[in-house]
Amino acid sequence: MIEVDNVTVGYGSAGFIKAVDGVSLTINDNEILGIAGESGSGKSTLMRAIYGDFSTGLRIQSGTVTGRFTDPRSGKVIEAPSSRFAPLWWDQISYIPQGSMSVLNPLMKIEAQVVDGLPKRERQGSRGELRARIAAFLAGFGLEENVLDAYPHQLSGGMRQRVLVAIAAFVNPRLILADEPTTALDVVVQKKILLMMVEIQRRQRNCLVLVSHDLGVHYQITDRLVIMYQGRIVEQGPTADIFANPQHDYTKNLIASLPRLHGKRAVETLGAVS
Repeated sequence: MIEVDNVTVGYGSAGFIKAVDGVSLTINDNEILGIAGESGSGKSTLMRAIYGDFSTGLRIQSGTVTGRFTDPRSGKVIEAPSSRFAPLWWDQISYIPQGSMSVLNPLMKIEAQVVDGLPKRERQGSRGELRARIAAFLAGFGLEENVLDAYPHQLSGGMRQRVLVAIAAFVNPRLILADEPTTALDVVVQKKILLMMVEIQRRQRNCLVLVSHDLGVHYQITDRLVIMYQGRIVEQGPTADIFANPQHDYTKNLIASLPRLHGKRAVETLGAVS
């Protein structure tokens, strides 16, 4: 679906500040891919380059990010660089950035924000019919219809995050990019949201790319794992294999730093989210 080939990404035009250095990876359909690493390792920059959002001074210095999608209207296969992904946003590609309060518009009710993100083909029918469809979808996230009439500040952090996940998944995109979607949430709410995201991926059979510094999250839900350090990928492969037999010293240190319970890493006592 997405091919990242030897990409170097950074910020600025006069003086280029490199954030991602020579990264290559493949994003496949119907999988959960995890990207892990410490703050400043380039995870979020890589996600924005994949999404194709260059509005903040981000630019690709070298290499390519290429996507292959099927147009839902014509059935034709679209192959294009990420710089041309904008028409696919919130249709074929959805992005869940960090921080629900900084993403949701504080001056708009939730219903208006959901509708605003929909492609034109999804807005057919009466307003009442569209509201009913949205309400039914939100119900699957444990959100009642009155959430649609609320402003973001009237919702808890967990409810706002569920709204963002619902907006991202509503049109059944082929790719959902989620950048630290459970940051600052307590562990109970975090697990609920992760369960929802896993269920969405299994039902829609799309690809979920999950950025998180929390290795426990990756251990529980990802199929493949990419480890980033100082802008580079130092290790990637099936998640179970990386945890069982890490190859790079940085990966070994990350896994060794996980808390232990009765002689086992704490994540091993949790098992996979299912």
